[in-house]
Amino acid sequence: MKRKGAFLLLLMTMVVLLSSCWSKKELTDLAIVSAVGIDKTKDGYQLTFQIINPGNVAGGMQGGGGSLSPPITIYSASGKNLVEASRRASGRISRRLYYAHANLVVIGEKLAREDGIIPLIDAFDRDPEFRNTSTIVIANHSTAADLVKTLTPVDKIPANKVLKTLEFTQRKWGETVKLTLQQVMKGLQSPGEETIVAGFRLVDNHEKAQKLENLQESAPESTLRASGLAVLRKGKLIDWLYGGTARGTVWILDEIQGTDINIDWADKKEAIAYQTVRQKTSVSAQMKNGQPRISIHTRVEGDIGEMEVPVDITNPKVIRKIELSLRKEIKKELEKAIKHAQKEKADIFGFGEVIHRSRPNEWKKIKPRWSDVYFPKLNVDVTVEAYVRRAGLRNKSYLSGVKENQ
Repeated sequence: MKRKGAFLLLLMTMVVLLSSCWSKKELTDLAIVSAVGIDKTKDGYQLTFQIINPGNVAGGMQGGGGSLSPPITIYSASGKNLVEASRRASGRISRRLYYAHANLVVIGEKLAREDGIIPLIDAFDRDPEFRNTSTIVIANHSTAADLVKTLTPVDKIPANKVLKTLEFTQRKWGETVKLTLQQVMKGLQSPGEETIVAGFRLVDNHEKAQKLENLQESAPESTLRASGLAVLRKGKLIDWLYGGTARGTVWILDEIQGTDINIDWADKKEAIAYQTVRQKTSVSAQMKNGQPRISIHTRVEGDIGEMEVPVDITNPKVIRKIELSLRKEIKKELEKAIKHAQKEKADIFGFGEVIHRSRPNEWKKIKPRWSDVYFPKLNVDVTVEAYVRRAGLRNKSYLSGVKENQ
């Protein structure tokens, strides 16, 4: 009898625990947000929501009656803070905003430069639906609304276009870096309170970027592209980094996944292209006579991707000469990035954090004057090792044969 009672109690407990419909969410009641844009208004903020139209995405953007329909719908709302703006949007949307799939946050340049991003991140960090692994970018010379509204070819959902572009640009070129909300928060909490965020730009016609006609051309007039690194101090945008300065910064941060280095040879500019395969950058700190010193060591391995002049790469001395040229070129980029950061008094490399970890007692003494006194005059030693591992499908270039027959 006791066994039957215990069994009945177990069944009743399982029925209660396995009930899973109490928090159900019907898909027909949800507006799935893929990206959020934030811009500054006179009285607060404007939120721009990029909402996925599931039927149009799955159906190849084909609507009823043979007419084309966009894969996304855009809604906007304003408020004194992000929560108010989000709730005000309910007056325009027939469904509840669902942020669990929002993987992109775009911040307008004006907002980032004047007010900063620190007040914004708190709202996302508190929301249980919003993931702190979402990527954050800053609109370069544009508003966040313009970027969020842009329709993109190939990738039907524009948010995916931005994410994939950042990922492959970091992997192949190295002048940008894909950062999440969590990583940006960590950077803002560092001793120097400076960090970087990837920039994105709308190219050409802003109005046409929002129309389906732009996608019906083989060469769209308007598109989105990765553009620079935004330098933030205490959450506010103070500078943009481009080209070698941006790549040198990413290199020091040990975020380079792949890039190309061009070197001169035989009086020809950028005659040899070198493709990095792997690299590792380490940063260490020392104190000498009460002054901090930073040492950067970078080790690079890669392949020869192209030669515009005949070079005998079977000769070890030639390979050694190429490696020395590569070391010189890489070191120049890193030192250029450091000098630029010191000029702006922005420790975007986290040198202060390195000193804090390795020399905590000394760091307490120099911390109050780190940004204004110590960092701008910081002695940084850069050491680069570069090695050529492979030369592609051939050693001797066909250019050697061409030269011999001339």
